[in-house]
Amino acid sequence: MRQIVLDTETTGLDAETGHRIIEIGAVELIDRRFTGNNYHQYIQPERDIDEEALRVHGITPEFLADKPVFSEVAADFLEYIKGAELVIHNAPFDVGFIDHEFMWLAAGYPKVADICTVLDTLVLARKMHPGGRLSLDALCSRYGIDNSQRVLHGALLDAEILADLYLAMTGGQTRLSLGGDGDDDGFGVEALRRVAAERSPLPIVHASAEELAAHEERLQHIDKVAGEALWRKLH
Repeated sequence: MRQIVLDTETTGLDAETGHRIIEIGAVELIDRRFTGNNYHQYIQPERDIDEEALRVHGITPEFLADKPVFSEVAADFLEYIKGAELVIHNAPFDVGFIDHEFMWLAAGYPKVADICTVLDTLVLARKMHPGGRLSLDALCSRYGIDNSQRVLHGALLDAEILADLYLAMTGGQTRLSLGGDGDDDGFGVEALRRVAAERSPLPIVHASAEELAAHEERLQHIDKVAGEALWRKLH
């Protein structure tokens, strides 16, 4: 399963009134694993940036002056997202802006819904935590996701944070290396510590009925939000 966790920054809040995308950040997951095939692009919007938006993301017109316009990056961006499931927090906002950017090209570009499926993590969070605070920062706090670098909003950083958050919300991170590729995150062969051969046998502790019921409930949750849990395929 190919998923693209995506975020945008814009000149303002409403694409209907002519506001434009100025930054796209996206992180690719395949079978819930980070691939490193990310997408990041700043875009010259050919219009002013609202002061309120500028305070949020800090991206100035001067910085964007030499960046490509959307028509110059549209084909590559379309190819990158085509066929994937997009994972977005408050998806109508970002999808609406992308659809308007494609529409203004007047070159037969599709709507996002024609080429992708969309998973809105805001909708997911609302189902999981009714009545709770559902901003990206609040959810990071709830799930213990480090967003300390997030002083200003930035599309790629927010996409990376959202990817970690999405994995935590839907059953956990699956990136695990067994060594040999230089990216073992502390879990590679070099980190293994051998135990003494003469040690006493470890006791076998069986799960209680309550623990088995809680485990099944967790598997059912994963089945619902992310497809069949890997545990079921292996057991």
